[in-house]
Amino acid sequence: MDHPILNDDSWKDPIGQARLGINRRHFFGKTATGIGTAALASLLTRDGQAKSIGLPDLPHVAPKAKRVIYLFQNGAPTHTDLWDYKPRQAKMHGTPVPNEYFAGKRFSTMTKDPTGKLMLAPVEPFTQHGQSGSWVSRFMPHTASIADELCFVKSMHTEAVNHAPGISFFLSGAEIPGRPTLGAWLSYGLGIESENLPGFVVMTSVSKGTSCGQIFYDFYWGSGFLPSKHQGVKFRGQGDPVLYLANPNGMSSKMRRGLLDDIAAINELKFKQAGDPEISTRISQYEMAYRMQTSVPELTDISSEPQHVLDMYGPQVEEQGTFAYNCLMARRLIERGSRYVQLMHAGWDQHNSVTTELYTQCRDTDQPSMALVKDLKERGLLEDTLVIWGGEFGRTPFIQGDINNRPRWGRDHHPYAFTVWMAGGGVKPGISYGASDDLGMNAVENKVHVHDFQATLLHLLGIDHEHLTYRFQGRYFRLTDVHGHVVKDILA
Repeated sequence: MDHPILNDDSWKDPIGQARLGINRRHFFGKTATGIGTAALASLLTRDGQAKSIGLPDLPHVAPKAKRVIYLFQNGAPTHTDLWDYKPRQAKMHGTPVPNEYFAGKRFSTMTKDPTGKLMLAPVEPFTQHGQSGSWVSRFMPHTASIADELCFVKSMHTEAVNHAPGISFFLSGAEIPGRPTLGAWLSYGLGIESENLPGFVVMTSVSKGTSCGQIFYDFYWGSGFLPSKHQGVKFRGQGDPVLYLANPNGMSSKMRRGLLDDIAAINELKFKQAGDPEISTRISQYEMAYRMQTSVPELTDISSEPQHVLDMYGPQVEEQGTFAYNCLMARRLIERGSRYVQLMHAGWDQHNSVTTELYTQCRDTDQPSMALVKDLKERGLLEDTLVIWGGEFGRTPFIQGDINNRPRWGRDHHPYAFTVWMAGGGVKPGISYGASDDLGMNAVENKVHVHDFQATLLHLLGIDHEHLTYRFQGRYFRLTDVHGHVVKDILA
């Protein structure tokens, strides 16, 4: 007698339904259309290796970028000290902020009511650079040297006033954790190009000795309600980049291959029974891990890099876990087929350290950021690789703390105007788009909301942000939630 679980017609029988505990996943896995089998087949090649080919209707428009490297600066870099030059801010140093600049605005609980807060001049002077004449602070001399490659967006604004909601908003389109992040959406929509490395990779770093780092929550690279195969793979900052890739003691590669084949056969059988997409994720992740046994050591072996390239990234490039090392790894990852690499560097939360730790942050990130852009350009990769630099919001043009105690000067969270820059991947080089007011307090010209930024990023990758959706709990969700428009003026 056939076992009911292995009987393809058992789902039709009421008794068989009860014995199987049938649910919607069983149904869709067993229908005559073969949804379950077709889904599994799309994951596997003839040799059993996992692939992801994305959605059939993408791209919606001709893409200008094929991949993204997001240099996310956790903690909110101070735009008024780095990128957004405002002469009046310096002239008003030590005087109260005019009330009309903050009327009706919400600030963090550390500031609460900004009435009487004193304006704080930029800590370092600004100068113009390149043919574009872009204003950049002396904090960032290396980035200033590539000003003509950069597209500064100086009219960013957001809704969040605290770090985790602000970061989540930028990366997932929602302040509350649980939505798919940008890399997961790209993996779901566009698929994965490499069979040997993840399409979505995350690396984190923090400057040594900093006192103001943020926590790296896993939901910053989560897949939300998308199948979990789309979540980011985090490479560690010390030791083996990915745990458990090496064969256990006493197990040969041939033995491991046979074990994986047997496990895949069992999982395939279970997939045919249940149609659960998480089973296909399990199959694909086992296969990816097997292939990463070879690809990850090759990826992280930088002995073949020319010395002048290593020198360009700066003195920390060979130190695993630093921002410089991660920037070099990002270039090597996208060369090998990863589509989206997210580097997160914490420590920009300068509530009382713009005259101290801001120097450390800039020293550790300025040169590697420049080197990444130059390196990509020299290799012919910048044209279709979009590089993004920015944080979750800006920092107040007024002081947090005692203006008479310069070693403890600081700035609070500021969502109403801040700057991000982009390079390559179809954006216009050497421009500054949008503007804040004369004190750097509020975006006033060509304002760019977070959802506008996300819509533009997706457009550069060939995606109409209104049509990349996923149905969950009765509603179609998208990265840009219910609004957002493409900022066409920055497109090359």
